[in-house]
Amino acid sequence: MTPTTYELAQVNIARLQAPLDSPRLQDFVDALDPVNAVADRSPGFVWRLQSDSGNATDIPVLGDEWLIINMSVWRDTDALTAFMYQGQHRELLARRREWFERLSKAATALWWVPAGHHPTVAEAEERILHLRAHGPTPYAFTLRTSFPAGPAEPTGPTEPAQPDAVLS
Repeated sequence: MTPTTYELAQVNIARLQAPLDSPRLQDFVDALDPVNAVADRSPGFVWRLQSDSGNATDIPVLGDEWLIINMSVWRDTDALTAFMYQGQHRELLARRREWFERLSKAATALWWVPAGHHPTVAEAEERILHLRAHGPTPYAFTLRTSFPAGPAEPTGPTEPAQPDAVLS
């Protein structure tokens, strides 16, 4: 039997402070294509969620029209971290409070997927909600509290998201 190889899926959501087409978000929107191009060429990058627009800003998430999603798959946590904290992505990360509200609950989740699997938005929503309900577990975790590659089951029931309860 051949062992299954795993890759790291990541999702992060952000709640906009203004519409994407507003002058307030212009720097963020202008940086999307260049930053995504760097990600696509980064060592350890596997896949990212995108619509016909080339990014994922128009893909609905958690029933809140002000939330945007970013989801990708990487070889491992080292590859993801190397991309996140260097170059233009690092610069944008430092400016995120200019464009996005501070969320009171987890907005980023990581989990292991079998190599070649591209997670769906529904999977990502489930992982974020699980992390919010149960904290870091092998099923949904953070860079700060990660787990070894492999399969994982949910730790218990996760309540379905209610639009007005997403941020509370």
